[in-house]
Amino acid sequence: MIPTKDELLAIGRNTIHAEADALKTMEQSLGEEFVRAVEIILGCRGKLIVTGMGKSGHIACKIAATLASTGTPSFFLHPAEAFHGDLGMISKEDVVLALSYSGETDEILKIIPFVHENGIKLIAMTGKPQSSLARNADVHIDIMVREEACILRLAPTSSTTAQLAMGDALATTLMHARKFTAMDFARLHPGGSLGRRLLMTVGHVMRKEELPIVAPDCSATEMIHRISKGGLGLIVICEDEKIMGIVTDGDVRRAMEKYRAEFFNICAMDIATRNPKSISADQKLIEAERRMTEHKINSLLVTSAEGRLEGVIQLYDIKL
Repeated sequence: MIPTKDELLAIGRNTIHAEADALKTMEQSLGEEFVRAVEIILGCRGKLIVTGMGKSGHIACKIAATLASTGTPSFFLHPAEAFHGDLGMISKEDVVLALSYSGETDEILKIIPFVHENGIKLIAMTGKPQSSLARNADVHIDIMVREEACILRLAPTSSTTAQLAMGDALATTLMHARKFTAMDFARLHPGGSLGRRLLMTVGHVMRKEELPIVAPDCSATEMIHRISKGGLGLIVICEDEKIMGIVTDGDVRRAMEKYRAEFFNICAMDIATRNPKSISADQKLIEAERRMTEHKINSLLVTSAEGRLEGVIQLYDIKL
C-alpha cells in the first residue's frame, strides 16, 4: 500500500524533530572537554588530522574541509589506508581528531598505538564515553544521541547530524579564537563569489571602453540612441572632462510619462541626476556592492582623484 501524503510528511517531520532534539541535548551538555579540545587544536604546531570510517568518515571529510577553509590547517585521513602506510602522513606536531559513534571501530582503534608512541594528542568524538576510543583519548567530546532518526532506529542519522554540528562548533569557535576575518576567508576562497568581491578591485571589472558619454545639450532622440547603443542602461553627461550628471533608461521612461508630447523638446541636463554616486578604481568590489545596495542603484561611476571619469561598474559586473 502506497503511503498517503500525510504519512510521508509525518515521517519527514519526525526525522527532523528527532535530529533537532539530538542537537538540543548536545548543546546543553557541551562543557569542559569541548574547551580542552579547542585549546589543544589552537596549540597544535602542525595540522589537525581528522579520521573516521564509513558514515563517520564522510562527516570527517566535511569537518576537515571546513576547518581547512576557516583557518585551521587540516586534512582527512582514511583509517584503513592509514594502517597500510598512510600513517606516514601524520607528524609528531599534529593532532588527531577521530570520529566513531560507537568508539569501537576497529580501523580507528588500530591507529591509537602509533598516536601514543609518537606523543600525538588524540581527540575522540564518540557517543559512548566508556568506549575504547574515548578512554584512550586525551580529550573526549560526547555526541551521544538518545536514538537514531531512522524509522528502524539503525541507520546513522541523528548521530551523524550530531557529528557534523560538533565539527561546525569546533570550526566556528576556532575561527573566533584565531580572529579569523572575512578577508582571511576570501584569501582561502579566491575562486568563490565572496573571495572575488573581497579581493578584486573595481578597476579589475569596470567598463572603460566606448563609454556612453554625451554633452549637456544632448537631445532626447540622441539620449535614447546612446543609451541603447552603450549597453549600460545609462549615459554620462560630461563637459570638458567634468562630470555633469547621468541619465538612466529609467529616467527616460519617467520623463516620457511626465513630458509626453514635449519629451522630444528636452535635453539631457533637464532630467539628469546631478552629482551621481561614484567610486575609485582601487576600491574592492564588496565596497562597490555595499554602496549600490545602500543607495538602491545598479551602477556607479568610476572616477579618478581629480574627478575625471575612468569607467562604469554595475551590480551585474560584481555578481558575475
